[in-house]
Amino acid sequence: MAGVSPPWLRHLGPVTEAGDMALDRAFDADTLPDLRKEVLAQAAAAGMVADRAADVMLTVHELAANAVRHGAGAGWLAMRVRDGRLECEVSDAGPPRVDGQGVDGQRVDGQGFRTAMAATRPWPVQRGHGLWLVEAAADEVSVAQGSAGSRVTAVFNLPVPSENPAATPSRA
Repeated sequence: MAGVSPPWLRHLGPVTEAGDMALDRAFDADTLPDLRKEVLAQAAAAGMVADRAADVMLTVHELAANAVRHGAGAGWLAMRVRDGRLECEVSDAGPPRVDGQGVDGQRVDGQGFRTAMAATRPWPVQRGHGLWLVEAAADEVSVAQGSAGSRVTAVFNLPVPSENPAATPSRA
């Protein structure tokens, strides 16, 4: 149901319901590709230029992947437009996973899904780059954590109608 937080989020406090809901859905490792497409479409529909919409998509993907990787393997995304801003709230149910193993024993860090090229030259895995990227891309980031999970909100300022649509809006 749109606008209603999943029960496992109640420990983190209320989700602000004001604003036009753009996207409100659950996700897990299997649905991350679809989530990226939906986020990109919603960011563009909210008025973001292509490069900035891609920033939103990449930010939400990193937060969702973290929820899958470090949380209980699934999470919830609530995107809303409010007061000239696009708010992207990603939450997970916790508790954290152990050694990157999913509930079904599958690895959730992407190491189990290599192409032939990646198998010969693996991408270096270094922790912390995703959150660095989130901080760099979003105009504001806030984190709420509790024993049963976390919620991260990344906020993006929407371009004002008088701005040049070909230019990337400045960050506050």
